[in-house]
Amino acid sequence: MERLTATYHLRSRPEDVEARAAALATEQSLELPPSAVRDPWIVRELLGRVEHVEPLGADLFRVRLTLALETTGLEAGQLLNMLFGNCALQEDVELYDVELPPALLAAFAGPAFGVAGLRERVGVWGRPLTCTALKPQGLSPQQLAELAHTLALAGLDFVKDDHGLANQRFAPFAERVRAVNKAVDKANRITGGRTCYVPNLQGSPKEVLEQACIAREEGVGAVMLEPMIVGLPFFRELTREIGMPVLAHPAFAGQRIHPALLFGKLFRLFGADAVIYPNYGGRFSYSRETCLELAANARRPWGHLRPALPVPAGGMGLERVPEMKAVYGPDTLLLIGGALLSAGEELLERGREFVERVAKA
Repeated sequence: MERLTATYHLRSRPEDVEARAAALATEQSLELPPSAVRDPWIVRELLGRVEHVEPLGADLFRVRLTLALETTGLEAGQLLNMLFGNCALQEDVELYDVELPPALLAAFAGPAFGVAGLRERVGVWGRPLTCTALKPQGLSPQQLAELAHTLALAGLDFVKDDHGLANQRFAPFAERVRAVNKAVDKANRITGGRTCYVPNLQGSPKEVLEQACIAREEGVGAVMLEPMIVGLPFFRELTREIGMPVLAHPAFAGQRIHPALLFGKLFRLFGADAVIYPNYGGRFSYSRETCLELAANARRPWGHLRPALPVPAGGMGLERVPEMKAVYGPDTLLLIGGALLSAGEELLERGREFVERVAKA
């Protein structure tokens, strides 16, 4: 029986780590002491196996387990359940990485559009793409449309909703999408550009599906979702059916799963065409090493999966554009929000400056 490999970081006293690793393997597979299982085939084939334990530092260890492929059901939710179900409740363990056998990887389509598809949407090749966010909450659809119109005139590639924009009374989804998309189209006709508006889909599965229909009817070029809020199995299903690129936002993704795995690999596996994440040096605490590992996971060859576009964000300023270009390379979507919107009456000029800095060789 084929097996997948899961890597964990485990805190334990050295004298206890072997027993703790064995308990982790049991909890993530049979969830029952092997001695209590009467069928030897179940223990032989389905029990998690500890393959390697390696010290990383003071009371910290890398533990590699293998789990039976068939226990995943080849399904997103059950895969996560097997990788980090009960043990996500144990504070001494972090899910760090996953290696999937070909049969399991083949069960997932990955990004429907990927890097090339997003570039095709906006007609831009050979440089990083640009993006900003419409905010704050409380603005009317017309106010958001005016912001989007200005940002599209500035030449940004993507203008997305902030993840806090949902279906609130001050900017109902349908009204907001129609107004903003119309404003972006108007700006594109003026500039000859192809700025793409990206509305945020949020709510129950029924509501998200209704919003996706509205987005398609209005002809928007891409949408955004928060996979950990709407649920990863639903997210995976939606990315297969929606027919437009999907940007994945990291809201509610602070679980003990290594960010390079969750955003760079799992979000991509389940269909994200672009993955937004907190960039190092911003207002969040990810390290430069983690961010580069995440970006590499999103883009590196992985079976049949298309590469996803990394989107470093969170407290980015224009002065960091040259650094980000050098660090991440051209297949990146640079997202700057507050540093643009704080320009007030000079928003158009600030937006153009952003675009020019990214386009500069």
